[in-house]
Amino acid sequence: MRSSARKAWRSCACPIERLGRTPNVLLTMRGRRSGKLRTVPIGMIELDGRSFVQASYGEIGWVANLRADGEATVTHPGGRRIPVQAIELSPEEGGAVLWRALQRFRRSRVMRALLGPHFRPPIGVLWRLQIRVDDTLEEYIAEARRHPLFELRPTDTGRRSLA
Repeated sequence: MRSSARKAWRSCACPIERLGRTPNVLLTMRGRRSGKLRTVPIGMIELDGRSFVQASYGEIGWVANLRADGEATVTHPGGRRIPVQAIELSPEEGGAVLWRALQRFRRSRVMRALLGPHFRPPIGVLWRLQIRVDDTLEEYIAEARRHPLFELRPTDTGRRSLA
């Protein structure tokens, strides 16, 4: 990762992450053409003991790199690194993961009472992905077609580690 990107990451994201308010991590993978290590900050979805990342900006560079290599390293706040295997989910699987991940917001009576009946958290995610908490599973599947999801499975420590 470039020095300027690392500084920006540390100054903006790390203090917030120390508070435990965001699930952001650094994802490092090999470039598909250059073979150089490429690192991107990304939000991780943790659901039922499994970890997922979504291409919220669609089919961009890191998505192609992750597809090509299939392996990456996740760096958590504090520096803990975990080598992972990245498995792209089908749109049906990805839609189901998104739907399940957002269901807890649908059922939150506390949030509804505090913020009103029209509030649909997490608003940034929903706005970017153009979905609503109360959308149907089919709409989540359509979203997963536009913005692919990957499951990140920890690999053996004996396998190669990036970074």
